[in-house]
Amino acid sequence: MSTRESAVIILAAGLGTRMKSALPKVMHAVAGRPMIQSVIGTVASLAPARIVVVVGEGMADVTKAVAPHPTVVQEPRLGTGHAVMAARSLMDDFAGDVLICYGDTPLIAASSLQRLLAARAANPSPAVVVLGFRPADPGAYGRLVVADDGSLEAIVEAKDASPAQLTMPWCNSGVIAVDGQLLFSLLDRLDNRNAKGEYYLTDIVAIARAAGHLCHVVEGTEDELLGVNSRADLARAEAVVQATLRQQAMADGATLVDPSSVYFSWDTRLGRDVVVEPNVVFAPGVTVGDGVTIRPFCHFEGVDIAAGAQVGPFARLRPGAKIGEGVHIGNFVEVKNSVVEAGAKINHLTYIGDADIGAGANIGAGTITCNYDGFFKDRTVVGSGAFIGSNTSLVAPVTIGDGAIIGAGSVISRDVTAHSLALTRGPHAEKPGWASAFRQRRAAEKAKQQK
Repeated sequence: MSTRESAVIILAAGLGTRMKSALPKVMHAVAGRPMIQSVIGTVASLAPARIVVVVGEGMADVTKAVAPHPTVVQEPRLGTGHAVMAARSLMDDFAGDVLICYGDTPLIAASSLQRLLAARAANPSPAVVVLGFRPADPGAYGRLVVADDGSLEAIVEAKDASPAQLTMPWCNSGVIAVDGQLLFSLLDRLDNRNAKGEYYLTDIVAIARAAGHLCHVVEGTEDELLGVNSRADLARAEAVVQATLRQQAMADGATLVDPSSVYFSWDTRLGRDVVVEPNVVFAPGVTVGDGVTIRPFCHFEGVDIAAGAQVGPFARLRPGAKIGEGVHIGNFVEVKNSVVEAGAKINHLTYIGDADIGAGANIGAGTITCNYDGFFKDRTVVGSGAFIGSNTSLVAPVTIGDGAIIGAGSVISRDVTAHSLALTRGPHAEKPGWASAFRQRRAAEKAKQQK
């Protein structure tokens, strides 16, 4: 691995017109986070001295997403070479290795970038190292012109390539490592005499070779270098990263009963001996402890699930939910911004929001925490070992003491002391024979109307 100082320029100014979206292309998510943040995360793992992101006009949300890394604006958009020139004010004094990456290539591996830097550190040191790949269908990718000795002579865009060049197997990913001392002098020699009338970053290879500098190519994989330019590309990228995340989860000791139906986010963490049954979605911010069982059709986001818990089927755990050891969360239960302590059971048809549920408490079917009055959200506290009867409404703010019992069908709006029974019901009234008389009367009325 290279020990020389490095910096990264990420090009993210593309309009992404084929996405047909008001959202900048690089802000579309793969595995639960914007593509640009995926690229930032990958390059940050290399510990570069600086990261600069090139954006276009009107991309304030991209600038916010990449903070605290600085951005520069490319305007007008005149090609990839012109985009790198836009970073001159923040990079002109940098003399180390400069990596140039793309915000719409979210799957690129840190190991490939490390190999680019390692190639730059070789002796003799090439001025430019390009990350190439050999796809099954080269299509519209630019071609790498590789000499017999393996050195890189030029990069030719597909629209400008000759028929012979189009048969070349090596394709250009656009990702390069450049000597920072030469970068801007090479860029200053670019011209736009090409089919698109743009300043191609790729032309710096031929310029460097003409100046007597060595250029090399390092090989990457087609999957990691997938550029996202359309919704179909976005779906392909999602499929690739999901396959990787599923394999990693199983390699780390989790059982996925039907891997293809489980969807992870980039930061999902599963413990050992976790069992995930079909059709489960892990949105960002989920951590699952050892030995947890997750039944089918669950959705989790921003939650922690401790060891030994059982969740689902058909459960939704929303941000801020903290599920303790051995807790049971059953079917059609929703938990939000709540702490459920060890051994508690919430098994059926229940909403728990903005609440603290004590250890060993039992929450009956149909229980609702009424946490919002239209203006403020208030908290419900249920003590350890408390028993909440079915179809109970707990009107926050309210506290149910340890070991208390709430009768089924109650609406509780006042605090209940520990080990007490609380219930709110109308008096039981019974009128013998009333039902039969009612039916006879109404049937007679209906028959009269039909005459």
